[in-house]
Amino acid sequence: MSDTRTIHCEQLLNHPPARVWAALTEPDLQARWWSAGDIKPVVGHRFTLDMAGWGRQQCEVVEVEPEHRLSYRFAEGVLDTTVTWTLEPEGAGTRLLLDHSGFNLATPMGKAAFEGMGGGWPKVLPRIDAALLRIDDQLDAGGA
Repeated sequence: MSDTRTIHCEQLLNHPPARVWAALTEPDLQARWWSAGDIKPVVGHRFTLDMAGWGRQQCEVVEVEPEHRLSYRFAEGVLDTTVTWTLEPEGAGTRLLLDHSGFNLATPMGKAAFEGMGGGWPKVLPRIDAALLRIDDQLDAGGA
């Protein structure tokens, strides 16, 4: 029996769910805060994420509830984990919850990925807010 684990993080963002949803599901926006890829919020859509030094990771969307939940298999054939984003309205903003599950701690790769991503995700989530603020500033200044 394998020992699997989940990374859980959450971040309160000063943007409504529609804006946060766009940051998670629009490739140009996602590339500004995390990784370039051809994501689409359509169940069954297969896409890749360019994880720089970690290579291109194959993914498949498995659940979509617009502006509420997005889940996809991540690093198929390598880690075989699942990333699930849940958006909860909170005041004028959004509480974003991340569950990255299925890390197999019985394998060296699974253990290393769990430890690395466990420290990495808390640093990545705040970049969503920063990216959306930069876009808002550009729009306010009349740029694209």
